[in-house]
Amino acid sequence: MKKSAKGIIALVGVLAVLGGVFAGLKLTEPENSDSTDSTVSDDTSSDTGDSVVLISDGEDGTVERVDVQNKSGELHAVVLTEKTEDSAATYTLEGYEDLNLNTSVVGTLANNADNLTSSSLIAENCTELEKYGLAEPYLEFTVVYKSGKSVRMFVGDDAPTGGQKYVMVDDGNNNVYTVADSYLANYDKTTEDFVQSTIVESSEGDNPTVESVRIEREDLDYDIYLEHTDKDNTSGGTSAEHIMKEPTEAFLAIERSQDITDGIFGLSSSGIYSIHCDESDIAQAGLKEPFCRVTVDCGEDGKYILLLSEPFTDSDSGRCCYAMLEGGNVIYIVKAENAKWVDVMPIDIASRIFIANYVWDITDFKIESQDGQAAEFSIEKKEQAEETTSSEDSEETSSATLSADDFNVTLNGEEFDAERYRKFYSFLISGSAEEFALDVPVPDTEPLVRIEYTDSSDGTTRVLEFYDYSNLTVQIVIDGESKFFTEKSYVETIIENMSVLGTDEDLKTTWK
Repeated sequence: MKKSAKGIIALVGVLAVLGGVFAGLKLTEPENSDSTDSTVSDDTSSDTGDSVVLISDGEDGTVERVDVQNKSGELHAVVLTEKTEDSAATYTLEGYEDLNLNTSVVGTLANNADNLTSSSLIAENCTELEKYGLAEPYLEFTVVYKSGKSVRMFVGDDAPTGGQKYVMVDDGNNNVYTVADSYLANYDKTTEDFVQSTIVESSEGDNPTVESVRIEREDLDYDIYLEHTDKDNTSGGTSAEHIMKEPTEAFLAIERSQDITDGIFGLSSSGIYSIHCDESDIAQAGLKEPFCRVTVDCGEDGKYILLLSEPFTDSDSGRCCYAMLEGGNVIYIVKAENAKWVDVMPIDIASRIFIANYVWDITDFKIESQDGQAAEFSIEKKEQAEETTSSEDSEETSSATLSADDFNVTLNGEEFDAERYRKFYSFLISGSAEEFALDVPVPDTEPLVRIEYTDSSDGTTRVLEFYDYSNLTVQIVIDGESKFFTEKSYVETIIENMSVLGTDEDLKTTWK
């Protein structure tokens, strides 16, 4: 904060050469010869050439506490961890040690005060303190050192030069100085301003594994339940580590589901509604019976239950909701765009893929159509491919790295071109759902197409049935449960491809 006196020295030298010594003396003349004040400047900061340390306890002094009185109430910064040879002391707020405070910001209450310096003396022995907002200062703070020394500081109005405030040490001298706003800003804060805005801390790349997420919402008559899976889902075109189990089983689209599965880590608030909240605060925020309850289970690493109110419009932050961790003592204000659980619908995060295995991830595949066509494939990895796979350094070689040359394929018991089978199957897995069909009854008619396949990794068998639903739409039933709607043209193309399987005619690769 020290300013150089070179500019003033140079100015005086110029004035002397010009014969303006008298003008130079007038710069320090009191504005009123009858006043008892010794005025250095009339309402503007003037560099005296000498910096003044306003608060100090010597070079090695350590601040024990800072007591602040501002227009919002009181703050008491006290030592959290003692100073060591390797680190400075850290600070917390007395009475709020149980909160997740931003201790770096709290620490500025002590660190900014110690050796606080002004290079601008405005008035000595001032009797017109109201002129500087110091007759009834809006802010004061007392710095107490471990030595027992204490210094009380008053803060007044903004100086007209901008970026500074008038201050005065309570030492009986009534000397008025200016100090930069940046050193004083945090003394005017409320307790809420020192609470961490992050509700659950995030450690990039090292957050615990989320085993499951359950979303319970007042506007839904079902839960949304997502579960971690060890199964490799990349074969279905999604690398999401979770799958949807409720209200139906479905794969997830990683780019649309990650905020739902892992979004609690690093979840940030835009403000604080209440600290040390009681039952009344919780009820008023709509969290006694929350609109949305999100349970994030991390297994051995713990469980987080986030309560969210129904969204509302905040004048400062837009569409928001109140949020708190169950059993916590802080109610936050969170933007709805960050608390996506209050709006998400199952179809928003589900993968539209309904066949989720690569072509070489199955051992048996059957397909039948309503018009009587049927094809039964058997897929077996060649012995040479088995040897290549076992020689790999990795524990498992993805089937995506294998090709038709690595497999023997039969169709209805007869040897079949493995590459032609791959093309036929590739068209099947290119299909995607349009919408969920969760509450639609399963028809009692024959399906247009029925597919049955066995997963080579775990031996599970899945059955997909495609039923006529409307002129343009078919209903997809998976393992006896109604799941999705998709375009009828996709199923019609499957049937066309079945009719040319045993020929040299090109298979269709699109249906639109």
